[in-house]
Amino acid sequence: MIEGVQTKRLEKHSDDRGYLAELVRDDENLLSHFGQATISMSYPGVIKAFHYHEKQDDLWFFPSGNAQVVLYDLRKDTSTTGRTDVIYMGKHNPILLLIPKGVAHGYRVLGSESATIIYFTTASYNKNDPDEKRIDWNDPTINFNWETTFK
Repeated sequence: MIEGVQTKRLEKHSDDRGYLAELVRDDENLLSHFGQATISMSYPGVIKAFHYHEKQDDLWFFPSGNAQVVLYDLRKDTSTTGRTDVIYMGKHNPILLLIPKGVAHGYRVLGSESATIIYFTTASYNKNDPDEKRIDWNDPTINFNWETTFK
């Protein structure tokens, strides 16, 4: 896995009413600092990629739908520089994903239903000085094939 990336499997507590699962706790040290929580929904087949941050870390969770998450390590000072990782997240794999600053990230919604993402950041969004650096979804350096291989 790319250096600094972490996953956390959720522990569901189920009964005849449904379930409860803790997402983020302050004693887990997943985020160095809490900045903002955001929710977003994307339609089936949508690709949202790529971007990265220079100042903040992201913590992603997909409570509904399923997504193919692609990470690319842009950092020059890690043992995983230039590495690409693919992680499948969503209702079939309920995990949290910590994405450190300097790691480009994006996702494709899989299947026939929309996907919802909730993400936490270590800094609030600043519209006057956004920490959002964009890279095209089909960037030749990352060279990721977004097509489903085994159709």
